[in-house]
Amino acid sequence: MKNKVLVAGCGISGIGAARMLLAAGKSVILYDGNDKKNKEEIRAQVADNSSDETLSIVLGTLSQDVIDQSEYCVISPGIPTDLAFVEELKKNGVPIWSEIELAYHYAKGQVIGITGTNGKTTTTALTGEIMAAHFGKDKTFVVGNIGTAYTGKALETKEDSVTVAEISSFQLETALTFRPHVSAILNITPDHLNRHKTMECYIAVKESITKNQTKDDFCVLNYDDEVLRSFAQSCPATVIFFSSRHSLDEGFCMDGSRLVYRHDGKEEVIGTTDQFNLVGQCNYENIMAAAAIGTAMGVPMETIRQTAYNFKAVEHRIEYTATKKQVRYYNDSKGTNPDAAIQGIRAMTTPTCLIGGGYDKGSTYDEWIEAFGSTIKYLVLIGQTSKAIADCCEKHGFTNYEFATSMEEAVEKCASHAKPGEAVLLSPACASWGMFDNYEQRGRIFKELVRELPD
Repeated sequence: MKNKVLVAGCGISGIGAARMLLAAGKSVILYDGNDKKNKEEIRAQVADNSSDETLSIVLGTLSQDVIDQSEYCVISPGIPTDLAFVEELKKNGVPIWSEIELAYHYAKGQVIGITGTNGKTTTTALTGEIMAAHFGKDKTFVVGNIGTAYTGKALETKEDSVTVAEISSFQLETALTFRPHVSAILNITPDHLNRHKTMECYIAVKESITKNQTKDDFCVLNYDDEVLRSFAQSCPATVIFFSSRHSLDEGFCMDGSRLVYRHDGKEEVIGTTDQFNLVGQCNYENIMAAAAIGTAMGVPMETIRQTAYNFKAVEHRIEYTATKKQVRYYNDSKGTNPDAAIQGIRAMTTPTCLIGGGYDKGSTYDEWIEAFGSTIKYLVLIGQTSKAIADCCEKHGFTNYEFATSMEEAVEKCASHAKPGEAVLLSPACASWGMFDNYEQRGRIFKELVRELPD
C-alpha cells in the first residue's frame, strides 16, 4: 500500500524535506545509499520524538517492499536522476519530485522563481529585499539555493505571502507542477555538463522553469543571451527583457551609466552606476533583473530604486573583504564556473592576483583565460583542475602562474606578489568539492586567512 513518502538523501535538503512532511502529517521513509551512516544521528536531525511508524530510515539497498510503500519520492538535488535506484522507482511508477516541487505543493501565496547559470544569488537576495520593502518582511520568504530550504518555510506561508526562490538546474529536473507567477532566467552558459551531459539538455532544463506558466504570468529574460532571446518567441509567459549591451525600446537596459526602464513610450530611471553599492556589469544586470521582477509584481519604481541603492553585495560574490598593505582583497568564491569568474575579473579595476581552480565539472577555460587581459598579472592554481588550467594558460601564452596545495598557501603567494594599489581576487571558475564542503566554506576560509594577514 502506497501510504508513505520516500525521501532520498540525508543531507540538508533531505532532512528539510523529511521535517516538512512530518509536520504536514505524512509518514516518511528517509533513504540514503551510504550504509555507513548512523540511523540514530539521522533521526535526531529530523525529529527527536518521531516514532518508527512515522519515520523509518533505510540505508544501503532500497528494497522492493520500500518501493511498494512509496507514494512518491522526494529526491535531493545532488542525486543524479539516472542512478539505478531512481530508475527502479520510475519503473515501478513512483513519481520523482524535487524539494522545490514538494514545497510548492504545500506552500501558499505568490511565487517568484529565479534560475540561470550566474547571478542567481545576488538577484534573489535583492528581489527578496524589494518584495520585503513593498509587501512586508513578515510576508516575504527568500528560499532555495540561497541557503534556506524551501521546505523549511513552505508551511509558514499564507495566501498573502511572496516566496522568492533561487532554483538550480538540478532542482528543475524533477519539478513537475511548479508554476511561479514570475520566473527569471538570467543567462545560460556551460555548467554542470558532467550532470546534464549536453548543452541542449542543460538549456532545456533551465527553460523548463516556465513550462507551467501562461501569458498571465511573467518571465524575465536576458536579451544579451542569444539562447534566451530566441526562447522568448516560444516562452509561454509574458516576457520582460533586460540588457546591459543593447538599447531596448521595451524593457530594462543601460544607457551609458544609467539603468533605465522603457515601456509604452516612456522612460524611468532606476539610477546611475555610481549610486549603487554593487559594482561590475554582471551586478548591473542583476539589478535590472530584480527591478524587472519587481515591476511584474506591481512594486512601485521608487521602492525598487531605494532598495537597490541600499543593497550590498551578498557574501561570496565579488565581496570586498579587507585592505592589507594597501592591497584590496575580494571574495568571489561563488564564481564556480568560467563565465561567473569572468564577471569577477571584469569587476576589477586595478592589476589583480587571482586564485583559481577546484573541482572538475567538465568546463573549458579558454574564454576565462582570454578575459585576463591586462587585469590578471598573476595566477595561483589549487585543486583538481590545476594541471588542466595550467595547460590552457600555456596555450594562450599566460605563463605567470604557480600551484598551491592549500588556500593558505595560495593567499600567502598572492600577498607576496600584490603591490600597493593592486587587488587579490578569489574567483576559482570551478566548484569547491574535493578541497572544501561547498563554495561558502571556501570563501569563509579565504576571508579568515586574509584578515589574519599583517596590516
